[in-house]
Amino acid sequence: MAKKLGIIAGGGAIPRDLINFCKQNNRDYYVIAIEGNADPMLIDDTIPHIWIRIGQAGTGFRKLAEEKVEEVIMIGTIKRPTLKDLVPDMRTAAFFAKIGMKSLGDDGILRALVKEIEGEGMVVRGIHEVLPELLIKKGVLGKVKPSRQAQADLRRAVEVATELGRLDVGQAVIVQQGLVLGVEGIEGTGELIRRCGEYRRKGEGGVLVKVRKPQQDMRVDLPTIGDKTVQAAYEAGLAGIALHAGNGLIVNEKETIKLADKLGLFVMGIDVNEYR
Repeated sequence: MAKKLGIIAGGGAIPRDLINFCKQNNRDYYVIAIEGNADPMLIDDTIPHIWIRIGQAGTGFRKLAEEKVEEVIMIGTIKRPTLKDLVPDMRTAAFFAKIGMKSLGDDGILRALVKEIEGEGMVVRGIHEVLPELLIKKGVLGKVKPSRQAQADLRRAVEVATELGRLDVGQAVIVQQGLVLGVEGIEGTGELIRRCGEYRRKGEGGVLVKVRKPQQDMRVDLPTIGDKTVQAAYEAGLAGIALHAGNGLIVNEKETIKLADKLGLFVMGIDVNEYR
């Protein structure tokens, strides 16, 4: 019998896919929905859940223990928290004090969080261990294919993104005609795209590449895109988007690819090793 699953739900539709999987397979589950991130439309009264702020992680730990959860998946996008979101409960304050927030990047904090959860006697799983079909496949996914210039830009973007990942800076890079227009930092992918739209050069548009950091745990924070990413890329004049094949997720994949086709952008999964 499958162990009870705790779902820590961020934004996007992927948490819903996981919830539906549990329902369809009669797997017992409980949802910790993150305020300001998880979609209230996807978390209704038929779903066993509790809403918490990011700063209430201790409350979440306690609820998972009360529900006798044995395995945990953290899935969905998390926006940069406000100061209000970060006001900690006592358990979370102790966690922040222990890890030293200022000394860790995103990956360090996530690794510390995984360790903390597993210290509570639960096992952290990745979405790829439960629903591997959600991971993006290699190749062009829609009707639009990258040009020769776009392929060259993809290679440059992969090179830069891989090195940035080693430094735990970000997952995304935008390159146009061989020039790096921007790299993802604390602002997130959406703001990166908007900012780079202001730097666009004449001629063929650039490419957005998102890859998993070399040291990144597959269980948390996989590179993700969705229809909002595609719309923003179009508005910024980009030619297309590439995501790390087998290591990234597309929210509402069919709808996202349909929008990309409509707007004339390519979307593809790439084998990073082939582009280095």
